[in-house]
Amino acid sequence: MSFLRAAATFGVILLASGATAADIKSPLTPEAQQTTSESGWTFSVAPYFWVAGLSGDVGSFGLPVAHVDASFSDILDHLDFGVMAIGEARYGPYSLFGDVMYTKISGQAGTPRGVLATDVEVSSETFAGLLGAGYSIFEDSSARLDIVGGMRVWSVDNELSFSGGLLDGVSRSDDATWVDGLIGFRGTYSLTPEIYLTGWGLVGAGGADLDWDVAGAVGFRFNDAVSAVVGYRALGVDYSNDGFVFDVVQQGPIVGVVIRF
Repeated sequence: MSFLRAAATFGVILLASGATAADIKSPLTPEAQQTTSESGWTFSVAPYFWVAGLSGDVGSFGLPVAHVDASFSDILDHLDFGVMAIGEARYGPYSLFGDVMYTKISGQAGTPRGVLATDVEVSSETFAGLLGAGYSIFEDSSARLDIVGGMRVWSVDNELSFSGGLLDGVSRSDDATWVDGLIGFRGTYSLTPEIYLTGWGLVGAGGADLDWDVAGAVGFRFNDAVSAVVGYRALGVDYSNDGFVFDVVQQGPIVGVVIRF
């Protein structure tokens, strides 16, 4: 029983390290100066990379809650695949935006005595998707401030697989899916025709007791179609249900490329 507890705890730690290594909001994309199509719409897409660490409390597989404090390098060591991207469509003061993140991490470790199993493999897959809308409450030639609202879906799936010993071929999974409603603001301010500041703040709840996201960044316009953005972001979520606990804060630098068309 102590081996099962140790293996599952290891899985929870890996889950916490990579489960939410993303989820930047669409405020990477809004700029006061954008190219407008003949129809009046503007579109932008922004793949990004978040160098985030994670700390907080997690629990899964019915085991006691464990505290986790993982750096970005710890997460990267176990990362199999990750994709992060956002997009926005804007018409005058109205905007629609989406944010999609998917990560998969895994790890393998030997067992102390090898009786129940010789080793255990842990894998974790996480999807987080945001769909929202905004309205500009202030806009001039150099600045814009939007009020925004949306829904974010979280889905986390953690699996343990045993090899060798009495548990050879046995696997066990624990998962959770929930939806949070979010409201807040995002804005941008152009310091020069090339350099601008952008930031956002969102807060909400739903399946989670609390879901929040704040960031600030500086962008550089290479031309009307391409910009680069560098900043810092922090995100927190407090979810618990039926023994599944995910109460964590992620924070770290972000780097993105904004493409407008």
